[in-house]
Amino acid sequence: MSKISIKNQKEIDRIRDCGALVAETLERSGEMCKAGIATQEIDDFVREFTLKNGAIPACLGYKGFPKSVCTSVNEVVTHGIPGAYILKEGDIINVDITSILNGYHADTSATFFIGKPKPNASELVETARECLYEGIKACEKLGARFSDIGAMINGITEEHGFSVVRDYCGHGIGKAFHEDPLVLHYRQMLPGPRIEQGMVFTIEPMINEGSYKTKVLSDGWTAVTIDGKLSAQWEHTVAITPHGVEILTLAR
Repeated sequence: MSKISIKNQKEIDRIRDCGALVAETLERSGEMCKAGIATQEIDDFVREFTLKNGAIPACLGYKGFPKSVCTSVNEVVTHGIPGAYILKEGDIINVDITSILNGYHADTSATFFIGKPKPNASELVETARECLYEGIKACEKLGARFSDIGAMINGITEEHGFSVVRDYCGHGIGKAFHEDPLVLHYRQMLPGPRIEQGMVFTIEPMINEGSYKTKVLSDGWTAVTIDGKLSAQWEHTVAITPHGVEILTLAR
């Protein structure tokens, strides 16, 4: 692993500015998530709103990704490509937004219900959200390590009878979309690096209703659960400051 980047206050301020924009973009995107809406309409909004606010959609063209946002519906774990799919009653959808503002990235996502949620979907989505916020709290412990995040999330998931995806993880973020460290969301045998002041990274647990295993479809991007069961995810970009953990992806 390369050396983990330590951000100064100016850099954290820049990421926070970008974080406020992606948070607002996500909030507005969530309001669009209703039955009868095509996922392409969400992508159109994200691209236009991002550009209007002086930022760049980080996903568009990243390693060949064809759209400005990831829209992952039902059994899609991550990297869902917006298109002609029409959202319907009972679906769940994760909207994952990353933008670049003044040279710095911020990354956030949430899972939304389309209409009235099914009982299993409701518990899954709420568990994924709990995993995110408890994972953030794990960073506050004196001497915390990145492995503490995964241990916390893994424990919560097991209590609910769900599983944690292992093929995808959180990551450092700043001038680059993906930086060290990798932030694993499952329990590990060895302790990870210590979490230190100035580090900025994402926590983004993907929680599956069934098996934690995934497979990638023929488009080379869309990752789905191996058993076709539901998956949910929540994400924030956080910074370690002198005052504790700060969530940088909050709307102002």
